[in-house]
Amino acid sequence: MAAPGPTPFGSSDADDPPWLRLAVEAAGVGVFDWDLATGELRWDDQLHELFQRDRATFAGTIAAFTECVHPDDRDRVDRAHAAAISSVGEYEAEYRVMLPSGRQRWVRARGRALPGPDGTAARVIGAAIDSGTGASEETRAFTVLEAMPTAFFALDREWRFSYVNPVAQRLLGAVSADPVGEVIWELFPDALGTEFERSYRRAATRRETITFEAYYPPPLDDWYEVRVWPTSDGLSVYFLDITERRAAQETLERLARRSSLLAAVSEALTDTMDPEAGVARLAGLLVPELCDWCIVTTVDGEPDSSMSRRRLRDIGAWHADPDLQPAVDQYAAGRLGALRDEAFLFRVLRSGEPILIESEATERISAVLQPGTVRDVYRGLAPESAVLMALRGHGRTTGLLTLFRAAEREPFSRDDLEILGDIGGRAGLALGNAQAFAEQRDLAEALQRSLLTAPPQPDHLHVVVRYEPATEAAKVGGDWYDSFLQPGGSTNVVIGDVIGHDTAAAAAMGQMRSLLRGIAMTTDEGPADVLRRMDAVLDGLRVDSSASVVVARFEQTEQERAERVTRLRWSNAGHPPPLVVMVHGDDGVIDPADQAGRVPAAAVEVRELWADETNMLLGLFPDAHRTESVASLPRGSTVLLYTDGLVERRGEGLEQGIARLADVLREVAAEGLDLDAVCDEVLRRMLPERPEDDIALVAVRLHREDRSRPAEAGPSDPQLG
Repeated sequence: MAAPGPTPFGSSDADDPPWLRLAVEAAGVGVFDWDLATGELRWDDQLHELFQRDRATFAGTIAAFTECVHPDDRDRVDRAHAAAISSVGEYEAEYRVMLPSGRQRWVRARGRALPGPDGTAARVIGAAIDSGTGASEETRAFTVLEAMPTAFFALDREWRFSYVNPVAQRLLGAVSADPVGEVIWELFPDALGTEFERSYRRAATRRETITFEAYYPPPLDDWYEVRVWPTSDGLSVYFLDITERRAAQETLERLARRSSLLAAVSEALTDTMDPEAGVARLAGLLVPELCDWCIVTTVDGEPDSSMSRRRLRDIGAWHADPDLQPAVDQYAAGRLGALRDEAFLFRVLRSGEPILIESEATERISAVLQPGTVRDVYRGLAPESAVLMALRGHGRTTGLLTLFRAAEREPFSRDDLEILGDIGGRAGLALGNAQAFAEQRDLAEALQRSLLTAPPQPDHLHVVVRYEPATEAAKVGGDWYDSFLQPGGSTNVVIGDVIGHDTAAAAAMGQMRSLLRGIAMTTDEGPADVLRRMDAVLDGLRVDSSASVVVARFEQTEQERAERVTRLRWSNAGHPPPLVVMVHGDDGVIDPADQAGRVPAAAVEVRELWADETNMLLGLFPDAHRTESVASLPRGSTVLLYTDGLVERRGEGLEQGIARLADVLREVAAEGLDLDAVCDEVLRRMLPERPEDDIALVAVRLHREDRSRPAEAGPSDPQLG
């Protein structure tokens, strides 16, 4: 059994032309082609006749061929196949075939393994004959070449065509009816300087087989896959017209790029709830895949007949050429103010229908721009075609796209409007969602912030508060902080988190915050007693909510004032523990605000203030047991109370989150920041990009120097907070 191949198979006369030697060596009574990738084995009619196997019943595989070979010859034939495939070389074998009648026939086969793009064998082609046939070698050679389904031609050392088979003649017929005898470079001058010439000359000079794909311009106007290898008298060349295959491949690649672009657009627009950030990314994604440069515009509110320019903002602009980006930025900055009332942009805004400018975009858009710098900059950008498209979401226009292509690029067409329409729909919906979210978020945040008042600032300590809403509008209302002075002079701070993330939680938060403040102010009791009263009141008022809460009171006696310490008394109802930060100096704990720059991290101590006993959530039982814990803090200490959104992460335990917070506090304390900066840095370093929970925190720093007026509080006062 033999394999298909582009080299001569039988001739021993060195003076014969290479194509004739190929045919003579193949002895082409029967031709076969074995595709190593698919396993398909194709025989021509003569080979089916030689083996006396019917085309309809022959399986067309190498296994089916092996069954035809005499059992004693199979190993030898298989070894010949394997040697040709491994070396990508020639194949030759003579063996017995078992005919259906029971008789045997001796067959001689020759062929060659052909390399694929990676250099390994991809196909085996060749011919086989009855060893006793009387056909002449020349006749058999022409039979093989004329019947070959692949285009083949041979070139002599002078680059003249010495043979062209019928398939090649049909493909090259647009140039010459009979190229034999013609010099290839004269017949095909456009091949000079291309991959065709480079590969042919390299194969001839280096004596190596070369495979390549290349396009030949009109009159052929086709793509070809070419295999060329040297012979003693020139070159042999197989080639296939792969224009349709290339077109299909390019279509698939284009569709894949468009699908990838749509996916990237969707991700860019949904990955952030900031509408301006989303559309700014959109501009960069459309260039250069769909255009050379573009501008993205948002529409604030519903457009009306006045077409007020104040409703429009150009917030994203991009150019494929970085050198032209400044010009695009300058044009986008002044475009809206320079547009005439009849501008294309306003027409799209009014109708919602896209406008396609297939040519002369520079002149046509210049005509609707006021004379001046903006128009001059636009003319310098010199676009040839343009598309203006509305971005629509929730039944209204939320934005606009303006895309441009230069004269060197294929102009926009109706086909481009299809994908742009898909992008416009996605972008418009995303913008509408983002704008609606922003409105809800701002309203919810304003409502919640209205319930959180500014903290007092006693003489001996400084209180800072922060509140950060969740990134989702629905997640609002659960977290709160409070800070107030009790009648006895102590300072109370409260941190709480109502169970739930909705408007009901916001309402419950408002109730609990007001009740707790009222109880503490009217009773002047300590944290545990305040929480006990809260449990009873919530039960009596049928407030069906629960919350985790820490109530902390900073108090001081005259003796403690003299000793430069403050007593912290707190009660914890199922909430994460407060943290205390102390920076140790030569003379004890110092106020970080008084530091001269950074201090060694080893000088910073962070403690977790766990309660002596675990207390249950507020609001579960009217007679719940409440306890207090007490700590004596030196001047200069900082206490941080926070809600769980600051430390909780998916896949991470609460203890790990608290440990991360302690590490961050240790870092910022070593940097010597004031309390406001500490709170800002804690939020910046701890918060994820898109917080899933709202976050409240209260930070209290004990002034290192006593700034109060002790004369106002008599020596009998038990606490001077």
